[in-house]
Amino acid sequence: MNDMSDTIYDGIGGLETIKKLVEAFYVRVAQHPDLAPIFPEDLTETARKQTQFLSQFFGGPPLYIQEHGHPMLRARHLPFEITPTRRDAWLHCMIEAIDETDIQEPYRNAMIERLTMTANHMMNTPEDRKGESL
Repeated sequence: MNDMSDTIYDGIGGLETIKKLVEAFYVRVAQHPDLAPIFPEDLTETARKQTQFLSQFFGGPPLYIQEHGHPMLRARHLPFEITPTRRDAWLHCMIEAIDETDIQEPYRNAMIERLTMTANHMMNTPEDRKGESL
């Protein structure tokens, strides 16, 4: 990102790095007690869509939009109870995957910042729903 024409996608190595990141991420999700219950048992299609989304999210080709249309992230995630605990777990798994994939600065920090904003936006359920009306 020293060159303003660089994207995160290009800076980290493109699609191959995104694929490695997504693979490392979903290994963690499948084992995480707070996340596994809201994900399908077979994560193949979920990982494929995540690869498409992250490619365009980080400045690569618009693979997700080409196949699925606008991401509408919040709407697509509304059926799932995304609490602060789940948001934190998701981010923790993603940061570990970024580190395992050996993504270096300044891209590492830029990715975490963008993913944190998105994760915050996805929250749709308070931690303790007692007395809450949705």
